[in-house]
Parts: sequence; structure tokens; C-alpha cells
Amino acid sequence: MGLFLRSRREAVTPAAVGLPAGPRRRTPGLRRSELATLAGVSVEYLTRLEQGRDRHPSAEVLSALADALRLTSSERIHLYQMQKAGRGFHCLGGAQPNREVRPAVLAILDRLEPAPAAVLNRLGEVLACTESYRGLMEPSGLLDAGLPANFTRYVFTDPRARTFYPDWAHLADATVATLKAGPFRSDALVASLADELAVTVGPEFSDRVLSIPGFAAANGIHRLAHPEVGELRLAWERLDLSADDDQHILVHLPADDPTAAALDRLMGRRPGGLRALG
Repeated sequence: MGLFLRSRREAVTPAAVGLPAGPRRRTPGLRRSELATLAGVSVEYLTRLEQGRDRHPSAEVLSALADALRLTSSERIHLYQMQKAGRGFHCLGGAQPNREVRPAVLAILDRLEPAPAAVLNRLGEVLACTESYRGLMEPSGLLDAGLPANFTRYVFTDPRARTFYPDWAHLADATVATLKAGPFRSDALVASLADELAVTVGPEFSDRVLSIPGFAAANGIHRLAHPEVGELRLAWERLDLSADDDQHILVHLPADDPTAAALDRLMGRRPGGLRALG
């Protein structure tokens, strides 16, 4: 929780909360003293929260911090979930990751064609995908060994990922944030994967684990350097399934007209199979 609060504080500009930037500011975000004033807490108490020396703030304090930091609805939910996790309750326990995809979810996936889409679990394992996803990802190396394919491990251990994703550093940050979302170290299987990557990858992974808060983004843009059709810009959306499924669907759509045309060429479709957003 401390890392999340600090990262959010550093992301909020003084102008966003009506404060002057002032001279000699070492961070583009808020100073601790500024956030403490806005939230109505002492600087000493905020320091203890950010440093993890106090893990049990009241609901009133969390609400005040969330308001001061201008948190989104999903960020507020994440903050409260972390506060509950800090009290020692870990709902996943030793539950195995679900690798079975329900027929209804497979039917939904089929209807998402021709969009590149896949079903993943909390370990980042790709469990099922559309034919368009296979065609898109074939040169990347992710699916070389078939399904399930671990995207988290692929990002950090397969050199082809750095070529296929030109914005690899940003992707690596997001991958760690997604892996850390939820109980993380209290989930034995996620912790085991993190330990494996800390050894096999080293600081490029372990430094991110220490510095990036566990908050999975719900959407964004991926830029791909595809060897057959050139650069692609894909808008993606994460659609979470039920807690019992412990899975989510990742859907990709072309973010611009050149990407839409390139995807049509790649899949051997007539133009117009997928329209660009906007």
C-alpha cells in the first residue's frame, strides 16, 4: 500500500489540486507535506504509511487520501483491497490457477473474431485465443510451445519480446504491475513465479517488483513491430471474468486505419474486417 500511495502522490501535479508549482521542486508530483495537508493527516503519519510502518489506516483516512490524490474508482477499490490484505486476509490461499476455460467463455471468444483476443489467468498464462490472436502473435515466439503459454515469463525471458514490442520497458512495467495485483507474495504460485524470474532475469525484474505498485491497468495501447506487416498500434481492453473463473479476456482492436488495413492483410481478409477506433 505504501508503494501505491507514493506512486500516486508522485503522479499528481500541484496544478491538478490547485497548488502552485513553486521553485526548486524535486518531483513533478505532490510533496508529502502537501498531500498531508490536503488529506488532513500529519506528515509523520503519511510517512509511516508510505514506508509501510503503519498498515492499518482507518476508512476515513483512506477516503481522505483517495480524495486528495484524485483516485479513479478502480484505484479506490484497489486501495481498499490492499488495506484489507494488510490485515492478513488472503482469499486465494493455496488455490490453483484455473486453466480450464468454460464453454460459455470459449463461445464469447469465438464471437470476438476477427479481433485478436485471448483468455489469461492470474499467472499470465494464455489459455485460449482467437485465430486472429494466433496469427498476430505467431512471429513473436509466445505460442511456440502451444497453450497454455505464460506471457509474464515470455516478456522477461524471450529476447524476441524486446523486438516485437518496441516499448518493451513500458510493457515490462505493466506486466509486473499485473502480476503484483492481488495477494502477490501471499499467493504461493505467483510468488514462485516471481522468485523464478528474480533469479533467471535478475534486476530487470526484481527492481521492478520493488518499485512498481501492484495495480493492473484495464486498457491501453500496445505498439508492435510485426515482421510481416510492419508497425501496429493496438488498443486493448481487459475484461475480468467472475472471481470463480480467476481469468480475464484481453481484446485488441486497431487504434488507427493503417493498423486495421495491416491486420486485414495479415489475416488474408478483405478490407474492412476490423475498423479502427474513432
